[in-house]
Amino acid sequence: MEILQYTFFQHALWSSLLMSIACGVVGTYIVARRLVFISGGITHASFGGLGIGFYVGINPFLGALGFAVLSAFGVEWASKSYRVREDSAIAAVWSLGMAIGMVFIVLTPGYAPNLSSYLFGNILTVSKTDILWTAAFVMVLCVIFAVMYREIVYSAFDRDFAITQGIPVKAIEYLMTVCMAVTIVLSIRLVGIMLLMSMLTVPQMTVNLFTADFRRIIFGSVLLCFCACITGLFLSYHLRIPSGTFIIIVLILFFLLAKGALFLHRSIRRRTESA
Repeated sequence: MEILQYTFFQHALWSSLLMSIACGVVGTYIVARRLVFISGGITHASFGGLGIGFYVGINPFLGALGFAVLSAFGVEWASKSYRVREDSAIAAVWSLGMAIGMVFIVLTPGYAPNLSSYLFGNILTVSKTDILWTAAFVMVLCVIFAVMYREIVYSAFDRDFAITQGIPVKAIEYLMTVCMAVTIVLSIRLVGIMLLMSMLTVPQMTVNLFTADFRRIIFGSVLLCFCACITGLFLSYHLRIPSGTFIIIVLILFFLLAKGALFLHRSIRRRTESA
């Protein structure tokens, strides 16, 4: 436990807690709206912003954030304005972002520092500034859900009914698109671009095995994310492997254990009833 004395590990723990909250909240909305493929497209498209950030000499995360938001709005605009299928628009944005990122990284003089940490995550490099920005976003996100919880849930599960109730569905969708893009970019440090989709879907999928209540899925997902992050951090520190790899593996193990426990419970109950 002596590693808890190190500042970088304390930063990693705070970042894990904050990002678990953000991923739990936004990920539940993504799963409810069935936007998993869109989130994957935004995640990989943000690589283009990272490449531009390296080339221009600004913070790569600022470039990724701008590219992620523009990509999300681009998919929405293309699929609704020009009658382009949404999955086709996502595939185009996904590929374009990755291609632009590779071009600018190759053109960047020298070598792009810590490129693997953006691809596979390295939470041990989180700074105090990163934590403050993440904390500010999580506070805003919690306020949004506290104030607009009913409207967000209605829009997520039944868009047409929400419109009949006078709920500004389109504004909520755009707001949640921005929140989704920001969460994705902030989570890159945690698990990396290649593994991020699982962070936004697997915890929700696991909790959904036991409950369909939106609020319970949020809290359960936050708890699972944080437990996976803590386990992944300790394994990453001792085995010198990027933290994102272990975090995703632990999340998958949680899902398999939950699925197995549920199957065993149903089998026992079936035998009891038949007896």
